[in-house]
Amino acid sequence: MKITVIGTGLIGSQLATELTARGHEVTAASLSSGVDLLTGAGLDSALAGAEAVVNVTNSPTFDEQSIEFFRTTVGNLLAAGERAGVRHQVALSIVGVDQVPELDYYRAKTLQEDLLRNGPTPYSIVRATQFFEFMEPTMSWTSDETAVRLPATPLQPIASRDIVDVLADVATGTPLDGILEIAGPDTFTLDELGRMTLAARGDSRPVVVDDQAGLFAAVHGDVLTPGPGARLAPTRYQDWLNGATRR
Repeated sequence: MKITVIGTGLIGSQLATELTARGHEVTAASLSSGVDLLTGAGLDSALAGAEAVVNVTNSPTFDEQSIEFFRTTVGNLLAAGERAGVRHQVALSIVGVDQVPELDYYRAKTLQEDLLRNGPTPYSIVRATQFFEFMEPTMSWTSDETAVRLPATPLQPIASRDIVDVLADVATGTPLDGILEIAGPDTFTLDELGRMTLAARGDSRPVVVDDQAGLFAAVHGDVLTPGPGARLAPTRYQDWLNGATRR
């Protein structure tokens, strides 16, 4: 297949490599390659001949401006895809994204899903839980030299490598015209993940449970954990953490 991957960050770069290794012809599109989703510049060229498009771009901000970012970029991508004859639009989203309206970014991602669902092209939405790789920046938001403050939010995090494997399967398969949830094998509270991460780094700071700390303070209950039909990935956080620490 000929597949265009929109975005060359943590997920997009790995996905382009994986799809190429599977024998597909891949175009990796981003600002650095002359493709601007906000203006539409370069999209027609990047999508020419593509059978499927995988959108793994992210908003440059997580505030209310992210809503307009997704409104504009998804509109441009769907229009360009229709012109190019794309038969499958795939987007990476977040488990529970429509359950946290207090967060501007989650409302923006929900809009992205709605636009795709109501667009002209068969689609697949892959909702993933929080990435293992995001634990460090999540902790940094509410850390100082004496302690790390985190809410006890239930999470079932997943390795980015496992997300890539699923996205590659979905992109090369029949459009779902629906949502697939994916998650790691184990559920933790965020403060537990914080303690595991600090211990692996040899960091002796305590983790203090603070349900008002950071982004996840807006999350209520277990809405960020997957439902019973989710596809569970194999990589465990502690195993990944040990490997990441050794590197």
